Amino acid sequence: MRSTGFRRTFVALSVCSLALAASACGSGDDGSASGKTRITVNCEPPKSAKVDRGFFEQDVAAFEKQNPDIDVVAHDAFPCQDPKTFDAKLAGGQMEDVFYTYFTDARHVVDIKQAADLTPYIKELKSYGTIQKQLRDIYTVDGKVYGIPRTGYSMGLIYNRKLFEKAGLDPDKPPTTWEEVRADAKKIAALGGGTVGYADYSAQNQGGWHFTAELYSQGGDVVSADGKKATIDTPEGRAVLQNLHDMRWTDDSMGSKQLLVINDVQQMMGSGKLGMYLSAPDNIPILVKEKGGNYKDLALGPMPGGKGTLIGGDGYMFNKHDTPAQIKAGLKWLDHMFLTPGSGFLGDYARAKKADAPVGLPEPRLFTGAADAKDQQVKKANANVPVENYQAFLDGNHSLQLKIEPPNAQQIYSVLDGTVSAVLTKKDADIDQLLKDASGKIDSILARG
Repeated sequence: MRSTGFRRTFVALSVCSLALAASACGSGDDGSASGKTRITVNCEPPKSAKVDRGFFEQDVAAFEKQNPDIDVVAHDAFPCQDPKTFDAKLAGGQMEDVFYTYFTDARHVVDIKQAADLTPYIKELKSYGTIQKQLRDIYTVDGKVYGIPRTGYSMGLIYNRKLFEKAGLDPDKPPTTWEEVRADAKKIAALGGGTVGYADYSAQNQGGWHFTAELYSQGGDVVSADGKKATIDTPEGRAVLQNLHDMRWTDDSMGSKQLLVINDVQQMMGSGKLGMYLSAPDNIPILVKEKGGNYKDLALGPMPGGKGTLIGGDGYMFNKHDTPAQIKAGLKWLDHMFLTPGSGFLGDYARAKKADAPVGLPEPRLFTGAADAKDQQVKKANANVPVENYQAFLDGNHSLQLKIEPPNAQQIYSVLDGTVSAVLTKKDADIDQLLKDASGKIDSILARG
């Protein structure tokens, strides 16, 4: 799954318009007859996101000025990647020359032979060696490079400092175990007035996504190391569901309304009626700018459980029909737009601060070494959010195993949605049977590849 948008508040794009599809998407025609190499790219912010759209256009214009032999044609749509049309676009030759992907898609795109091999050209990407190896490895298959990571996220616990204080809890010490989450949620719910202690998703594949994150936090896995069998029918899997069941039915700390999705939970948190929920840092600006929250009241703790946390993110891959000139041009564009510390669309923190975009959220670090040091220095100098509210998250992440989503993630999440929703809507739900049934369905998904 994606989280909800990265440093800023937009979640953009990527479907070619029908008018452009025939001529501009993944054609392999580099436009060299005009004297320029032409590339189509996606994930341009939509016009409704005026600030981000302006930044993106500024950066593309600056790139073209520095590289007069390259013509960049950007496409916008919502969202950046639509799972319903993604495979069809690839198979139909409609994908852009440089296209956005979630981390979970990388292997799939390679397996269906729709990705260009970037290995012979990777030297064109100046920043490649500075990117975290575990993120580079996501786009590396059998020793060959097929994509470039752009951003990442890791899950933590967003909580309301004001409600913690009202409930007699220390807002500087968020819970770090699921036992503590349960105890704190019970105290927050006891405040009354419709206050909910802890909320969780259980629909639109989001319940399965959070089940996975919670299972990782307990030290479990959804799928075996060889990717062939489900591994949810375990003590760790039972612990996840039993905890949710007990908070929902024994403690009454999760409220009566269930089958929630991300927007429901964000509304609850933004209105000051929710104590805690699992999320990545990028939820915070959305809670403030769209849901009525306040930066000073919102804090982030580490993933409870102490064993692991789910990571995700995105990057760009290249159309298999791209010419060598297009691949080289696309790599240069990625360096300029996203991978130069302190500048570009995601790294120009000074520009973001002037536009009142949040700077200082604890995103996972993309870079290493000197590049990371520069990125952090510029970010710190321009921070405009209460960074002290996120220190527990940063400190706690050091001891957690960072784990990517399972293969066939969306299909598996769909199965697990039913498991989680049953526990949250049926007091007498049979946890053992639910795990057994879900395991069989996941095994079938994995068997189909």
